[in-house]
Amino acid sequence: MSVLKMFNSTGFTECLREWEDLEKNHQQMQDTHRSYKQKLEEVAKLQDSCSGAIARQRKKLKELTASLEECKENHPTPKLNPEDVDAIAEIEDSIKERTDAFSEMEAFLPKKNGLYLTLVLGNVNVTLLDKQSNYRALDALFNFLLVWYYCTLTIRESVLISNGSRIKGWWVFHHYVSTFQSGVMLTWPEGALYQMFRNQFLTNCLYQSFVQFLQYYYQSGCLYRLRALGEKHNMDVTVEGFQSWMWRGLTFLLPFLFFGHFWQLYNSITLFRMFQLPECKEWQVVMCCCSYVVLFMGNFFTTLGVVYQKYMNNQDKSKIL
Repeated sequence: MSVLKMFNSTGFTECLREWEDLEKNHQQMQDTHRSYKQKLEEVAKLQDSCSGAIARQRKKLKELTASLEECKENHPTPKLNPEDVDAIAEIEDSIKERTDAFSEMEAFLPKKNGLYLTLVLGNVNVTLLDKQSNYRALDALFNFLLVWYYCTLTIRESVLISNGSRIKGWWVFHHYVSTFQSGVMLTWPEGALYQMFRNQFLTNCLYQSFVQFLQYYYQSGCLYRLRALGEKHNMDVTVEGFQSWMWRGLTFLLPFLFFGHFWQLYNSITLFRMFQLPECKEWQVVMCCCSYVVLFMGNFFTTLGVVYQKYMNNQDKSKIL
């Protein structure tokens, strides 16, 4: 019984101590929130003050510009002193520079919404105080579109396979891996590591788009000719087998393909080095690194295997002929 009382007393003491800590934290939170509201009011006042000052400056500069034009009309250049001509030109240049400076200032100040935003949101300030977040929102939209794009590809390929299309298993798996990787990039938070990899990632995406266009041009041309000859199924989306006339397009395409594959390897090496940094805390780094390794190995060895198979089939046909 005495042990139970001691336990209860000890537990109650800890509760009291925790409550006192919560009280202190609550008081600090109230002070912080009060300071936050004061800062917001100060920011709102500063915004109104800056907006009003810019508007007044614009009005005065517009009036001054009109006065200078009137002076030049009433007093043509030959009648003005060289000093006055230089002074007018200097003032006009300064007015242009100041107008540009006002535009940069207004980018960080609230502005009236357009008709559409006014109808949908009302009179709500949608101006971002931190313009550095603009590119992050665009990056998120881009990665979301990549997720959507690769998801639609997997659905399309599943439908084609169900209808008799012969698509290599790796290319289907490739799109699942790409969907996963795009989703990881979508969740990668803003930070120094994201900044380190961002430009390399976007440049690689642009190059991949270019290579995909080349692949589409090559594949569509080959398939169109083979279907016209009655050698391919209507549901086929890739070229199986090989004809001698395909070498020209393939030899042009292969360097671009292999360069893209090794770029994926380079991305994985970059991410692995980032993962070894002591400030690396994001799990997205190692996930993207593994994804790029899988993509490189699958793309590289599958492409080599396809080229070797096409070459050997072409050699066999040559021997028969």
